[in-house]
Amino acid sequence: MIAAGELFQRAIEGFLQPIDHLLGDASVSEVMVNGHERIYVERAGKLIKTDARFGSERALMAAVKSVAQYVGRVVDADHPILDARLPDGSRVAVMLPPASRVGISVSIRRFPKERLSAARLLEYGAISSAALEFLRACVLGKRNIVVGGGTGTGKTSLLNVLSAFVPEDERILVLEDSSELNLGQEHTLYMEARPPDAHGRGAVTIRDLLRASLRMRPDRIVVGECRGGEALDLVQAMISGHGGSLATVHATYPTDTLRRLETLCLMSDIEMPLSAIRPQLASAVNVIVQVSRFNDGTRKITHIAECLGLDGAGQYEVAMLYQYRQTGHDAASGQVFGRLECLGRAPSFAEDLRARGLALDPAMPMVGDG
Repeated sequence: MIAAGELFQRAIEGFLQPIDHLLGDASVSEVMVNGHERIYVERAGKLIKTDARFGSERALMAAVKSVAQYVGRVVDADHPILDARLPDGSRVAVMLPPASRVGISVSIRRFPKERLSAARLLEYGAISSAALEFLRACVLGKRNIVVGGGTGTGKTSLLNVLSAFVPEDERILVLEDSSELNLGQEHTLYMEARPPDAHGRGAVTIRDLLRASLRMRPDRIVVGECRGGEALDLVQAMISGHGGSLATVHATYPTDTLRRLETLCLMSDIEMPLSAIRPQLASAVNVIVQVSRFNDGTRKITHIAECLGLDGAGQYEVAMLYQYRQTGHDAASGQVFGRLECLGRAPSFAEDLRARGLALDPAMPMVGDG
């Protein structure tokens, strides 16, 4: 007897047949359907238009409804937006007309079956070995780390790599809107948010998960992405004994990452003035890792910074520890050349890391640590 899940998977594959070969292509990271006749893929960080197409908008709508049925959701004129996961773990975002003016829009984000490793990061030139070892020391030293970056810059993949440095004997709780992280540690508990049903019932938010996780004896809390008021709960967890937390946020520069978290904290239903949020946030976040996608499609770490707190004017004081320096550009291929350089400054917690037996970058000074 064929299991129900397998039946749904076969049905979805049938409806998605026009793009099935794209979904099966390991080099494709995302498939974007802009109406039934225009289909693009992202390959090696570049957008490419394909010859694939659905027979009609009706055929595309049938595929969308099949996906919605698989996840127990409704997508129609009254519910024109859908976020879901395919049986293979791919993330699907759907928007129907008239919200989408080009017809039914579908984006399918695929995730590689092989988890991105630290070795692969080095192989791709996304980070230097010294910077990677520094981040490893920060994770082992239980510093709170926030990964910032734009859409498609590899924030989640980097979070996966950093999470792999957490020791095996710790209990890790992973909280996500859509499950993407895949940690190798055995004692990992995965939690996934759930949208409301067609009647507006049964929603479970990241904030609900975060509050529940604090009662489940976590050694580490990993939040796939902060998007709303749960940022305030995370910040308060960070400063109340849950060191070594990891999270991502949409932002383009280290100081922007802090301001973005600040804005998200203000979205909480807890009435708290900015003057009270800012010092908590400045104390909670220890390290900011910024990732960017370059014009040649590559994704690289561009900054590693430490939040030192607030300055005399009440603004965030950020110290750059590593920064990417572009050294060249090949006009013919579009390839960007450069390296992530240590700026010769040790973090304020350098002595604490050394006391734990964790080595720092030789380019960081041995004296003058704060």
